[in-house]
Amino acid sequence: MKLGMIGLGRMGLNMVKRLLQGGQEVVVYNRTAAKVREIEQQGARGAYTLADLVGGLSRPRAVWLMLPAGPLIDEHLDQLTDLLEPNDLVIDGGNSFYRDDLRRAEALALRGIHWLDVGVSGGIYGLEKGYCLMVGGSPEDYQRVEPVLTALAPPEGCLYCGPTGAGHFAKMIHNGIEYGMMQAYAEGFHLLEASPYADSLDYAHLAHLWNQGSVIRSWLLELAEKVFARDPKLTSLRGAVEDSGEGRWTALQAIESGVAAPVITLSLMQRFISQDPDLFANRMLAALRQEFGGHKVKTA
Repeated sequence: MKLGMIGLGRMGLNMVKRLLQGGQEVVVYNRTAAKVREIEQQGARGAYTLADLVGGLSRPRAVWLMLPAGPLIDEHLDQLTDLLEPNDLVIDGGNSFYRDDLRRAEALALRGIHWLDVGVSGGIYGLEKGYCLMVGGSPEDYQRVEPVLTALAPPEGCLYCGPTGAGHFAKMIHNGIEYGMMQAYAEGFHLLEASPYADSLDYAHLAHLWNQGSVIRSWLLELAEKVFARDPKLTSLRGAVEDSGEGRWTALQAIESGVAAPVITLSLMQRFISQDPDLFANRMLAALRQEFGGHKVKTA
């Protein structure tokens, strides 16, 4: 089938490449025209306006948004709704908040335009390995674009999760779990680095070892092995870790649902802490210890 793809960032560009490799026809648009020209050389049809993209698709159209979550999606939707027609389909493959799906789907439905939300996992390795896809919306719309989803995903790598919002909700929880797993690995290797055996341990070899049948084996450990092979003590990096939103949404969902999720929530808090190497709270702790107990403090 023919698909329109809007957004050629790190994920979007590779997704188009995988679709082309899978025999799909793709019309592409990006605000930076250079990326459109780049992927045209690999078989995509380039569009340099949204109107051009919509005009290049056969009806009923399917347009995939691969854009950062937030206002940018709404800006594009404002323009697209004047260009699309009833029974056309918009797919959001970014990391959007599932409640935004409900709002957007309702607004588009007033014009007869359909909506699918697709949580996409796979990162920069998705081009080679395929993308894990979590899909929300109507079963009919899911079936309608199943050839595209099949081309993007590895075998058994795509799941219809339920009505509107279900795909992005599943991806939100997926990313919350990811926060917790990464934090556990980070703390474990930190303990190793602080141990009497830090000089004798090769962390790349240890990560490789733990992937040979151990209960903590994972793709993240495969990536850890690569990281340590390049930089055994991570001396080239700063320890500032951003959060992209999904961890916050997961923690808020835990509060709203009354479900205890301490590991995920604390891993999010740790990312906040990492942004400030000289926290006011820690300075206050030092000041109070000095005040009541005369403990030494380190001055700025």
